[in-house]
Amino acid sequence: MARFLHASRSSLLSSCRTLMPQFLQHQFSCQPNRHIPNFLAQSRTQMSTDTSQKSPFESNIIRILRNEIQYQSEYAPPCLPATEFHAFTVEDRPGEQWITLRGKFGENETIKIEATMFDGSVIVPKSGDDSTAENVCLHISLLVDISKGEECDLEFVCSAWPDSIEIQKVYIFRRDGSWPRPYMGPNFRDLDKKLQNALFDFLKARGVNDDLSVFLHEFMMNKDRSELIQWLTKAKSFVEK
Repeated sequence: MARFLHASRSSLLSSCRTLMPQFLQHQFSCQPNRHIPNFLAQSRTQMSTDTSQKSPFESNIIRILRNEIQYQSEYAPPCLPATEFHAFTVEDRPGEQWITLRGKFGENETIKIEATMFDGSVIVPKSGDDSTAENVCLHISLLVDISKGEECDLEFVCSAWPDSIEIQKVYIFRRDGSWPRPYMGPNFRDLDKKLQNALFDFLKARGVNDDLSVFLHEFMMNKDRSELIQWLTKAKSFVEK
């Protein structure tokens, strides 16, 4: 994962990762009485307009897409995405599978966090009496870049689970690209426990903590719904032309 995130830095805005199948949407619900984004209202208006003459095959596709857009819009309409979280500003790029958070720490540190949409999962047992029941625990990859305005940055490759952050790698990133294959450091779990705790505290002091992980999962669940509806709307528009 660390090598992938490092290699993806130069093509972050143009490359797409394979989306996970549609996840269990009941895990994270939107706040009630939030405004529905404009594109949802527009798509509902477009559903009522008559399309030009199409073949039976195309008309059937359009009908199915319309029904799916309506269902998704009414079943779990996405909220307006947050633009900030605590000291971080949040930059969402509709149509892409990444978001960026930016913040500062102290007088000379800047923090940039690049987070994927859901890119993995593990099956975990449900708590309670039913020992055979299972839950899907979704995974988000994070690349945390901490810069002091010098030629090298300190970077953390992390995993964001629904309620916790895990550090996978810590390495030095040289911004001029003079290290084409930098040493990525040892596996974080192989480090001395005291050093592990110190590095966790280093991130927590800068706002990279379990609360951030909870926020990212809620944000990405909402983004997943928005991206699906926009994808369906664009597919319908293409077939209608």
